[in-house]
Amino acid sequence: MLTVHSFVFSPVQENTYIVYNQHGNAIIIDPGCYFSEEQQKLQAFIESKGLKVKQLINTHCHLDHVFGNKWVHKVYGTELHIHPDEEKLLAFAPQSGMKWGLPFDNYTGPLHFLNEGDTIFLDEDKLQVLLTPGHSPGSISFYCEAQHFVISGDVLFQRSIGRTDLPGGNLETLINSIRTKLFTLPDETIVYNGHGNATTIGSEKKQNPYLQG
Repeated sequence: MLTVHSFVFSPVQENTYIVYNQHGNAIIIDPGCYFSEEQQKLQAFIESKGLKVKQLINTHCHLDHVFGNKWVHKVYGTELHIHPDEEKLLAFAPQSGMKWGLPFDNYTGPLHFLNEGDTIFLDEDKLQVLLTPGHSPGSISFYCEAQHFVISGDVLFQRSIGRTDLPGGNLETLINSIRTKLFTLPDETIVYNGHGNATTIGSEKKQNPYLQG
């Protein structure tokens, strides 16, 4: 049984997720902790729950989703898992940080690649990897069929969608990802996204103005 806990970190107000089970094993997804106080907040939560961090994963590698990668790797010894099409974006992230006035030390450790159809295991619990590009070239989402939730990064938001004006973005590709990968999930599926409030697939089918017609 998985528990999903979120934190809102950095000046970009990014949602960082820690997913953990009853055995105390955990996955950190998109650590956006930029300030030391945010790192301390994440660490304090992990310690308070007695968690053991087993994996570090990025849905995609825009700067706000990778700020904390190096810190997580240093503290917990976890190596980074991404889609292979995000490797160039990860390398570019510090340059992007300078452009936006948010310099940071990038993760430079080993990379492990996740692809469409892969399964992430946390003991008996499973997350299915869905390739959902458009906001970025290799954006991936993580679907838990057993508990009806998906962690989707910046693909689909409450009443909105991910921006496509950044390098590698494509509106047609993004809409196709949402319609063929996310909107095929059950309506009750909770969508934990990269910014803002969680929503559901059914709600966005009915009310998202970018996806009508």
